[in-house]
Amino acid sequence: MTLPATPRTPFGGDYNPEQWPEQVWKDDHRLFDAARIDTLTVGVFTWALTQPAEDTYDFGILDRIVTEAEAHGRRIVLATGTGAHPAWLARAHPEVTRTDFEGRKHRYGQRHNSCPNSPVFRRLSAALAGRVAERYAHRPAVIAWHIGNEYGGACYCDLCAAGFRTWLREKYGTLAALNSAWYTTFWSHTFHDWDEIEPPSALTEHWRGPDHTAFQGITLDYLRFMSDAMLRNFRDEKAAIRRHSPDTPVTTNFMGMYRPIDYHRWAPHLDFASWDAYPPEDAHPSWAALSHDLMRGLKAGRPFWLMEQAPTTTACRDVNPVKRPGVMRLHSWQAVAHGADAVLYFQMRASRGASEKLFGAVINHAGRDDTRVFREVAALGAELERFGPVALGARTPARVALLFDWDSWWALEISDGPSRLVRYQHVVLGYYRALWEAGVDIDVVPVTADLTGYDVVVAPALHMVKGDLAQRLEAVARRGGSVLATYLSARVDEDDNAFLADVPGPLGRLMGIRIDEWDAREADFGNPVHLAGGQLETAARLVFEIITPQGADVLGTYQADFYAGTPAVTRNAFGAGHGWYVGTDLDQDGIDWTVRQVLDTHGLAGRHRDQPLLESAARVAPDGTRLLFLLNHAADPLTVPATTGGTDLLTGETFTTGEPITLDGRGVRVLREN
Repeated sequence: MTLPATPRTPFGGDYNPEQWPEQVWKDDHRLFDAARIDTLTVGVFTWALTQPAEDTYDFGILDRIVTEAEAHGRRIVLATGTGAHPAWLARAHPEVTRTDFEGRKHRYGQRHNSCPNSPVFRRLSAALAGRVAERYAHRPAVIAWHIGNEYGGACYCDLCAAGFRTWLREKYGTLAALNSAWYTTFWSHTFHDWDEIEPPSALTEHWRGPDHTAFQGITLDYLRFMSDAMLRNFRDEKAAIRRHSPDTPVTTNFMGMYRPIDYHRWAPHLDFASWDAYPPEDAHPSWAALSHDLMRGLKAGRPFWLMEQAPTTTACRDVNPVKRPGVMRLHSWQAVAHGADAVLYFQMRASRGASEKLFGAVINHAGRDDTRVFREVAALGAELERFGPVALGARTPARVALLFDWDSWWALEISDGPSRLVRYQHVVLGYYRALWEAGVDIDVVPVTADLTGYDVVVAPALHMVKGDLAQRLEAVARRGGSVLATYLSARVDEDDNAFLADVPGPLGRLMGIRIDEWDAREADFGNPVHLAGGQLETAARLVFEIITPQGADVLGTYQADFYAGTPAVTRNAFGAGHGWYVGTDLDQDGIDWTVRQVLDTHGLAGRHRDQPLLESAARVAPDGTRLLFLLNHAADPLTVPATTGGTDLLTGETFTTGEPITLDGRGVRVLREN
């Protein structure tokens, strides 16, 4: 199964006409025409309308929505409507509502409100998905199915406890294997019956919140179980759809770097990846780039869909700044540059009431076509229409891979020691940003990915090392590549138990080091680190691993405390390549220096690496066409020499290699390379 077939980059987004009188719909479609909107996601939260009672279905409103969209030539992403269950379901079957981490049984309200292990929820959600598919599968305008919406959260009810025990039986087979994996001889926790096992919550293994647990193995498995339970909900609905629609692609909207759900476990079950991009307004532009690359990596480099983004302000944070002029266009092209084959919004028309009434929209409450936001959306729609299909199906030709691992994320942040201030996202973002600013193309891949095509593999905070990963990383270096790992890597196995070996465990031979001790300090403490023989001084924070070289060369040293003069950054010759290790949380300038040493070893100089807010990304189309995207994230114009000759597909201008190329503030160039 592939991406939906479209003649150009789909443009549009979430449309909820059931919220307004039908006389508004005609005006909406007039405005959609003006903005070149060709794709609508409909039916996301329509369960209460399409199934007003357990034995009653009413598709009248959804029929009219679909028919109206078809009449105007729109393509439709049709949702199953199961993102929030209706009030009648909670009243008739109260077991479908969730029990929270504190043990409180919830009543009806909000969304993300369904217990994923409720047999009633599983039965009725799949039945609705099947009914929707049966009714609309023959409609040519329906190009994709959208199951649920932004899956997430967790439940701790008795149904989940029973489901957890079943999941554990399937995973471990015997209680002896489970007790060994969970290290239950600690604190007299040995289990002698499956029914003795409780979900880890504030009432059992946790104190001071979800990340403080007495038994990391139990909590880690519950995180895995809950991700799998919601995946089973998705698969229930997909199976129901497939009985009526065997060929139309199926997806659900992910949320980028979202901790509760392991998207790598989900990826094989989606026909194509899609996600909702809402970067913090004060985030560095590499935040969104990393998220896009993570989504692209879910399907082995195949393009994804940008299913949602805000055309202007959001309404989901304490403070919600408006997007400045040009930022919406810039963010949209950034998504395309990193592999998006669709640019869609939430939302098409602003809701009148409830929690998202002040969430920005393409069309405001007054229905105007002369607002700044509408004009910017319409201009982008015309630009994408001229751009045509040239980027559809295009891949990213990366020689650098960054490993992203939900198990390491979970295990690191539920660990007691050495520092609860270390956050997985922070570590990963620091190293991704250094690569991004160096101007190299990056694949963000799971730890199970084939690494044979990469010259450089960066593994930040690879806390857990599973299976044959250590051997595959050694193979990268043995053939001449570089592997870069950081502090707190290779500390635990797949059960979250420490390796009975010197730190960094199975990576010790590759890195050529041994770590016997590690220091930790508050966030405001910095230990100076000298790099490049003292030519660069940076600061180290949070965790300070005390490294003893076992053959590795020293590239940077601590300058304070009893371990002053000991290594902080090392490089070890291994085969024809190297293992690089950073034993502390360097400031960004120190990370940048280290990453560029690695890249320079392989001649990966990158593009425009002296322009920290100029982003570049390449895509190669199925016909061999090479596209180079240049995006200026600064508010001021800049001029740089062209690194390749080509034609700007947005303006028609041509450039030769070395010729000056100017980008407006927040400007975009897309060069078709000669």
